Amino acid sequence: MDIVIAYVDGMDPLWQKDYEKYAGAPVLAKRFRDWGTLKFLMRGIQFRMPFIDNVFLVVSRESQVPEWVSRENVKVVLHEDFIPKEHLPTFNSTTISLFLHRIPGLGEQFMYFNDDIFPVGDCRPEDYFRDGKVVIGISTHLFVSGMYKHHVKRSNQLARKALGKPAIPFYIRPQHSCIPMLKSECDKVFHEQEEVIMNSLSRLRSNDNLNMSLYMSYMYYQGKVITKRIPCKHVSMAAVTPGSIGKYITAPSKSFVCINDVSLSEEKYEAFRKAMHDAFQTVFPEKSRFEK
Repeated sequence: MDIVIAYVDGMDPLWQKDYEKYAGAPVLAKRFRDWGTLKFLMRGIQFRMPFIDNVFLVVSRESQVPEWVSRENVKVVLHEDFIPKEHLPTFNSTTISLFLHRIPGLGEQFMYFNDDIFPVGDCRPEDYFRDGKVVIGISTHLFVSGMYKHHVKRSNQLARKALGKPAIPFYIRPQHSCIPMLKSECDKVFHEQEEVIMNSLSRLRSNDNLNMSLYMSYMYYQGKVITKRIPCKHVSMAAVTPGSIGKYITAPSKSFVCINDVSLSEEKYEAFRKAMHDAFQTVFPEKSRFEK
C-alpha cells in the first residue's frame, strides 16, 4: 500500500511567481500558507501506519521540496512526471488528483493525502482496503451548493455514464479524509472517458471541473466500495483555540485529524502554529525515515 501526498509550499518565491502570472492576482496567504507540519504527517505515517510501502510527495517543481526530505525514502514526483505538459503549470487540485494514478511506480492500492490530514492514532490496513475493495464513508445528496459539490456531482454523473447507467438526480460524496484508491479502476474510467476528462481541466478551479470522486463513484457503482467511515476528526481553526488543537493531537480519539486553515491574524497564526508544532513534537519526537 502506498501513500500520495499533494504538497504546496506557498512561500516559495518561484511558485508564487508562476501562480501570480496565471492567476493574475496575488497569492492568498490562507489558501497556500505553509504550516511547516509536513514532517509530522510523515512521522505519523511511519509510527501509526508502519504497513505503508512507499510515500510519494507530489510537488509542482524542485524548489517546492523541503530541504529535510530524504530522497532515499521519499519518492519525489513533479507534476510534469504524470500530467500532460499542455496543462502545466496547474494550481488546481482537481486537475492534479485526476492524474495521480499515472504516477510512475505507484502501487495498485494507494491512499491520497492532502497535507492537512495527519495520522495520530493507530491504523490498520483493513481500515482502508479489504477483499479487493476500498473502505470509506459515502453519503448521498440531492442539492448542490458551492464549487466542490458541483465537481462531485458532475464526476458522479460521468461515472454512471461510463458504466452505462441512467442519470439520476442524486449524487454520492466520499467523506473528507484520506482517500483509498485502486489504480486499475482509475485507469479504466480514465481510458473510457479521457476526452471528457481532458476537456474539463483548467489551471485554476472552475465550476466545470471534475475531481477524484469520479474514480470513487466508478468503484461504488460496481460494488467495490465498503461504506464504512474512516475515523477522522475535523478541526477548523475558526471554531477552536490553539490549546484545544494541541490537546487533541496529544490525546486523539480517532485515527486521523484534519486541521482546516482559515483567515487568521499574524498573531493567531503564530499561536496556532506553535501549538501544533509543540503537540506533534510531543507525540512524534523521533525523526522518521523520510527525514535526513
